[in-house]
Amino acid sequence: MKPFSSILIVDDEPNNFDVIETFLEKENYQLYYAQNGNKAINSLERVKPDLILMDVMMPEIDGLETCRLIKQSDRWHPIPIIMVTALTSKEDLARCLTAGADDFISKPIHGMELRARINSMLRIKHQYDEVQELLQWRQDMVNMMVHDLRNSLTNMILSAHILQYPNLPPEKQQIKVHQIIMAGQELQSMIDSLLLMAKLESSNMVLNYSDVDLHSLCHSIVEQFKEIAKNKNLQLISELPKPGGGNLKVDLGIFRRIIDNLVANAIKFSPVNSKIILRANYLEDGWARIEVADFGLGIQEELREIIFNKYETGKLIKNTSQTGLGLAFCKMAIEAHGGKITLRDNHPQGSIFTVEIPEFAKVEGNTRS
Repeated sequence: MKPFSSILIVDDEPNNFDVIETFLEKENYQLYYAQNGNKAINSLERVKPDLILMDVMMPEIDGLETCRLIKQSDRWHPIPIIMVTALTSKEDLARCLTAGADDFISKPIHGMELRARINSMLRIKHQYDEVQELLQWRQDMVNMMVHDLRNSLTNMILSAHILQYPNLPPEKQQIKVHQIIMAGQELQSMIDSLLLMAKLESSNMVLNYSDVDLHSLCHSIVEQFKEIAKNKNLQLISELPKPGGGNLKVDLGIFRRIIDNLVANAIKFSPVNSKIILRANYLEDGWARIEVADFGLGIQEELREIIFNKYETGKLIKNTSQTGLGLAFCKMAIEAHGGKITLRDNHPQGSIFTVEIPEFAKVEGNTRS
């Protein structure tokens, strides 16, 4: 949304513009003036108004014809037009609406009524703009996801074809099998994230709580990703409480996906020959905390408020799949558990994602290993 709204005032009498300007001087509007319909149409590209105040009675082409021409354009049709008219009969007002006007105001103009009608039309226009941005955004993300899904599927098919070659060395067979597995896991992860988020958004997700040992869960995740990290020359380090130190009350399948996503992201965006740290501990106030720290490029401060939004990819990285689903799923799933996720800098370089979850059964003598 623009920092201020722009209004194009179309009237052949400059004094009328001065009156409107006086009524709106305390509002946060950028006002533009056109003396006739032709100049108004020619100024649309330059001004890009959020709203048009159009006088009906003008020489050359009147306000009704100007309104009709603007509304015929797919580009300018969404701009709300308020007709300013001295005509008061129902037939005249009906002509305004037939021409495509969104509202009208009668002369002499009353300041309070003018401001109210402008605010109403601008509110509708801004809502329309937001919907259009969202639709375009989703279309872009759908295109990106289809691209990523196709890439993973293509890798699986090509690797499977290569496995059919006669006399393929065993070491190359293993590489192609590994590539097929990785591509399949990427496909499964994207599809599962979409399905789970749809359930969370519709409140149809029922969490199946069970007692989960924090050490066992995180140790299992480290073992799962150890080989993947090694292939990228990354060191995956764990700092965990001792086994049996406490029990989280979580949905194991969903909560594991949360930590899986955070570790997978850290591996994806970490430079080679760096390290990733998975920390976990029980807090004194009855909460548990899990942190995933990397030493990558970090996330710019202006992106930290939106990085957890669905389809928000942050800074695009070349040759790296980014659907904008992982962190959005994490946030929704953590909040469904009554917890929270935050992001901060990892000095001197990188990012730390922190997950905090309430309600665990603490065991006496809990210490860190």
